[in-house]
Amino acid sequence: MNWEQLLSLKRQGDTSKRLRVEQDDTRLGFEVDYDRIIFSAAFRSLQDKTQVIPLSKTDFVHTRLTHSLEVSVVGRSLGRLVGKRIIEKYPYLKEIHGYHMNDFGAIVAAASLAHDIGNPPFGHSGEKAIGEYFSIGKGQQFRSQLTDKQWQDLIDFEGNANGFSVLTASRPGIEGGLRISYATLGAFMKYPKESLPKKPTNNIADKKYGFFQSDKLFFEEVAKDMGMIANKSGDDIGFERHPLAYLVEAADDICYTIIDFEDGINLGLVSEDYALEYLIKLVKDNIGVAKYKTLETKEDRISYLRALAIGSLINDAVDVFIENEEAILAGNFPYALTDKSKYKAQMNDIIKLSVEKIYQSREVIEKEIVGYQIIQTLLDKFITAFNNKYEGTASNYDKLILKMLPEKHHLDKGNLYERLLHICHYVSLLTDGNALELYETIQGQKKR
Repeated sequence: MNWEQLLSLKRQGDTSKRLRVEQDDTRLGFEVDYDRIIFSAAFRSLQDKTQVIPLSKTDFVHTRLTHSLEVSVVGRSLGRLVGKRIIEKYPYLKEIHGYHMNDFGAIVAAASLAHDIGNPPFGHSGEKAIGEYFSIGKGQQFRSQLTDKQWQDLIDFEGNANGFSVLTASRPGIEGGLRISYATLGAFMKYPKESLPKKPTNNIADKKYGFFQSDKLFFEEVAKDMGMIANKSGDDIGFERHPLAYLVEAADDICYTIIDFEDGINLGLVSEDYALEYLIKLVKDNIGVAKYKTLETKEDRISYLRALAIGSLINDAVDVFIENEEAILAGNFPYALTDKSKYKAQMNDIIKLSVEKIYQSREVIEKEIVGYQIIQTLLDKFITAFNNKYEGTASNYDKLILKMLPEKHHLDKGNLYERLLHICHYVSLLTDGNALELYETIQGQKKR
């Protein structure tokens, strides 16, 4: 892979290349990506989607929106720091093609901003609830009518693949979705493969999948246009990662490791003394002891250590990337950057404690149970009504249910796979609160 091809400004539907030297620096194409994402309805819905604590009323707990904004800030720093080193190493990128270090930051920031845009309500249990509706729930009835890969898309419903669809899927009058640049889409593709074969190798890029069968052709176009390296054969589609996808992943890893931990501390799920022991291991080399001693509140002390910890992890991730840049370009780096971090043991300790004290807390588990019931009920009602309408057997109840669908989701879908995926997509874009309200309405529980 080569950087000038990977930093593509091309957008879906373009018939010619967009050259960096011809770009207006006051509104660069990669910055347009960021703007389009942040103004999208799918991004706005993240303000009421779970990060750790579902349906939390506590003001300092992160939602998917605040998490995504923070990941984009960390991603921008990672991108700029890497971009500076890359342009120093390959000066022709600036001298001939006109790229700047901030271009790398803009790409990674935009992809980081969108990294959770396809995640369903109620956190990762939302993905599992959709998958299990098909694998062990009422959706099992559709198995015999779908191909193996179509079925795998449903039983392993994946927020990353759904996010690619959010960013790129066309609907009448809206060709190419948000029309994001190929470089940003490449950085967004953490798992550039289809749902089968499942985890064929230990390569980090094969851990999950990154596109649905309905988006396969465009995904291939993006990957091939940027010269991403194919690593599957025959009918199976898969690629080595776009190098900047490693930075998007690192930004996410850094934020959820440190900031979810901070939420747990502020909620009282992790004691401050216990937390300080873990955080200080990350910042012992650059903590300002005099400054720290002036901080009187727990919130200020934790905030100070959090900022230092994120800074340490950013600098370390940049070093790991640059040390392995040639291997990454050659498709020979099958790890996450944090896997090779000098702070890996400390991060693992924090994640282990977070799993025990936060992710498996009673509050989280109770709300995830509620989420399962909500999501599976909505899927069943809307899939039944949508299919009955297609087959001409819709009851009056089915017609009423379909009137609950927003206008933009009233699309004709010609085959069963597309109909099922369409309803999954609709449910996935609901906020936690919207899903709960819709569920209560359908179940006749909504209070007037």
